[in-house]
Amino acid sequence: MLRDVGAVIRAAGPDLAPADRRLYALRDVTGTVESIPLIASSIMSKKIAEGTQALVLDVKVGSGAFMKDQARARELAETMVGLGEAHGVRTTALLTQMDVPLGRTAGNALEVAESLEVLAGGGPADVVELSLALAREMLVLAAVDDVDPAALLADGRAMDAWNAMVRAQGGDPAAPLPRATEVEIVRAPASGTVVRLDALAVGVAAWRLGAGRARKEDAVSPTAGVVWHATVGDQVVEGAPLLELHLDDPTRLPRALEALEGAIEVSRAPVGSPALVLGRVSAPDPIR
Repeated sequence: MLRDVGAVIRAAGPDLAPADRRLYALRDVTGTVESIPLIASSIMSKKIAEGTQALVLDVKVGSGAFMKDQARARELAETMVGLGEAHGVRTTALLTQMDVPLGRTAGNALEVAESLEVLAGGGPADVVELSLALAREMLVLAAVDDVDPAALLADGRAMDAWNAMVRAQGGDPAAPLPRATEVEIVRAPASGTVVRLDALAVGVAAWRLGAGRARKEDAVSPTAGVVWHATVGDQVVEGAPLLELHLDDPTRLPRALEALEGAIEVSRAPVGSPALVLGRVSAPDPIR
């Protein structure tokens, strides 16, 4: 598929890093999800086993990430870059903010739809910015200097590559995405500028709506999740729709709303959008 299409999506399984799948399941119950050595080895084992020659990592920082501060995030990034370089994989990591949720959606089908918007040349500006930053890092590692990833989004070639990959892996790019049976609206508490939209709270709300698992055996809802119409730096009017909570099980709504208490702050004082890329970690140039 890589030779014919140029892209493929792969996950750990019986024939790719099988030990990692078992260790990953143990980390929840042993309270070691946030262990930097275990995060780094889990991520890098699959990449190295794939035969990857160059790798770009997106290491999140903030309330919605495992790494809450830049120092810990940089330690994780440096660990993974070091592992990659030690195994002959050219590796770079970007540190990117996750105090504010990225894009405008959290949830399975919702995020797929948003990703398709980006591939079609639209989508939220922050998702486009981060996608292009990561793509440009990939081109540097691959020593490709005659391709502009922004042009590939604009002229449809990125979408063409997506469609070809989906078909090659047995999917139907034209298949409709499922939709939730219910949508609950959360309205702006005041008029002014959004100065806080907490990524962790939005993620927990999406999870409680059914977008994630509480236990390994739980089913994940493809339709559940959260859509936000404004983010930090945007102007809102009191009473206007600010969040949409998508769900199929009404009993999940109260706890999702509970997760969002205090997650949104609107102020009369203007505030700018937060910086998206906070830092970069790469291997030092070899001494010649």
